Amino acid sequence: MTGQIIFDPLIEWPLVWLAITLATVMISFAIWRGLVGWWLRALAAITLAIALANPSLQQEERTPLTDIVLLVVDDTASQNISDRPDQTQQALETLRARIQARPNTELRIVTLRDGEGDSGTELMTSLSQALSEEPQARVAGMLLLTDGQLHDLERAPALPAPLHVLLTGREQDWDRRLTVKNAPAFAILGEEVTLTLRVDDEGAVPVQTDRVQLQISVDGEAPQLFTVPIGEDLDLPVSLPHGGMNVIQFTVAEAEGEITDRNNSAVVQINGVRDRLRVLLVSGEPHAGERTWRNLLKSDSSVDLVHFTILRPPDKHDGVPVEELSLIAFPTRELFIEKIDEFDLIIFDRYKRRGILPGFYIESIGNYVRNGGAVLVAAGPDFASADSLYRSALGEIMPAAPTARVIEEAFLPEITELGHRHPVTEGLQNVFRESEMTQQDDPEWGRWFRLIEVTPTDTGSTVMSGLGDRPLLVLDRVDEGRVALMASDHAWLWSRGYEGGGPQLELLRRLAHWLMKEPELEEEALWAEANGQTMTVIRRTLGESVGTVTITGPDGEAIELEMQQVSPGRFEAIYEAPEIGLYRLAEGDEDAVVALGPSAPREFVETIASGDKLEPLVDRTRGGVIRLEDGVPSIRDVRQGRPAAGRGWIGLTPREAYVTADVTITSLVPAWLFLVLAALFATGAWLREGRR
Repeated sequence: MTGQIIFDPLIEWPLVWLAITLATVMISFAIWRGLVGWWLRALAAITLAIALANPSLQQEERTPLTDIVLLVVDDTASQNISDRPDQTQQALETLRARIQARPNTELRIVTLRDGEGDSGTELMTSLSQALSEEPQARVAGMLLLTDGQLHDLERAPALPAPLHVLLTGREQDWDRRLTVKNAPAFAILGEEVTLTLRVDDEGAVPVQTDRVQLQISVDGEAPQLFTVPIGEDLDLPVSLPHGGMNVIQFTVAEAEGEITDRNNSAVVQINGVRDRLRVLLVSGEPHAGERTWRNLLKSDSSVDLVHFTILRPPDKHDGVPVEELSLIAFPTRELFIEKIDEFDLIIFDRYKRRGILPGFYIESIGNYVRNGGAVLVAAGPDFASADSLYRSALGEIMPAAPTARVIEEAFLPEITELGHRHPVTEGLQNVFRESEMTQQDDPEWGRWFRLIEVTPTDTGSTVMSGLGDRPLLVLDRVDEGRVALMASDHAWLWSRGYEGGGPQLELLRRLAHWLMKEPELEEEALWAEANGQTMTVIRRTLGESVGTVTITGPDGEAIELEMQQVSPGRFEAIYEAPEIGLYRLAEGDEDAVVALGPSAPREFVETIASGDKLEPLVDRTRGGVIRLEDGVPSIRDVRQGRPAAGRGWIGLTPREAYVTADVTITSLVPAWLFLVLAALFATGAWLREGRR
């Protein structure tokens, strides 16, 4: 119970001051007139003024509140190296016991863990949130149990009490760190990109070394060794070996005595893309679908198209003198012999042997395929004739042989059972249904009206069929190259929107990319898509089932992951990785690597414990930075504004906060007593002045 004198006026304060002013004027007038009772009049006025102000005794019933101590425990990745977990746990238990033993004190413990992505140690964010949940007037001190490495210092809040930093780690700690300073997300195949690496030694390095061994591994293959300097930027030219995702791992061996090897490796993922795709389109006689291929290839700005078309065959006789023709001689020898290997894809669109391309040119194309090239044949009626390309040297690499029959009937192209699992044709119906061209709920694509009857070879894969389940699209691999045969020249009907059209652009795009060996269209493939520390493992196959996928983590531990079929030929599974780093995947003959997390996690950029970053905040509150290797400090009470830390001790500021449970206000003097006193003084003044 506490009490104090207050004024609780009977009327508003302005009226009280007005009455005092009038009384002062009247007393002054009495003095000017020489009235001997002026002082009695003044006493009467003062008594009335005090009565109006109503002096009272205010008594409060207070309930004392406990002081609050905030303890933020840093449990991020950098706090789990060396013996820091043991230091943290021991200090936490000791501080909890000492604070709980203090009277009138509560302890609030906040644990800071790794955030999403690569946000690093958000120590100030955690402290701000903890302070926002507590009354500032009750906070007696704040303790940070950390290694001192944080990444949100600019978010430091206003501190109402002393801040103390209790540092884990040891003064003799040292670490070797590998950093990738720049790494592009994309790179052009065949062109060098420059990565900048740096190896640094930090802390109390026992033996100074000028150079170190660096291992470089691409896609998990055997590493190559290089000797690089320490403390200098190293520019490394890299040329990607293949298209798609390339995973490059850089590693320096762990040195004796360094506190962690988690930052001795860095993983870079670079997507290899082709600069420009060189395509040779060889057209036979002009027909309605010729423009379909040309428009498809010309619409892609990344395609360099060379179009070889026969505008005037040798057997044409129209009487026009040769010197009056505007035709330019086509560089056939240069294209089909000297520079054929520069093309990524050759397309024959209704082409037949007419004596324009000599036999050894055709044979050169066959060798081009065997050495890794790609050929697509869009067959017309001539494919079933004696002048068919199949009757040339290309017949040896064709995925199907013509039967010499041309079927001129309407049919609906269909995807075969194998085609539902093949990446070229899987899900084409869904692509068509989702296109803007279709307005029906469950549309069917338009019909074609010509089919060249063919018989697939033993190695040919039929992914689309036509009338009577006859092969329509047949794919095959020949040595290092690939060949595709479209047994119809009516794909242009889809591009014209006949009977609703069809997914011709998507089909031809996939077909061209499969022929050019784009990784995302491989029939047998294993890969993973990462999102933070969660990866979706995907296995695509032409088979009916797959085995378990073996995942080997950065620490060498392997687990088996069961796959679930999500669509024909596609199996998936989700894996929550325990840590960031490089993971190896294997299933059957397929293997892959995937990197989780950034190339250089922020948590391991600086691993040496230091209070330098937090020292300005600590000094502002007159707190202290104490190393736990010297022991857990004792706790004392200090007055606000006084030094709050010393050798082996830290201070808390008692806040003496309370909550008011009840308030009682009682007048010091009864109103009737003021009235009697004022009347006596006024009567005395009248009697004195009247007697005179």
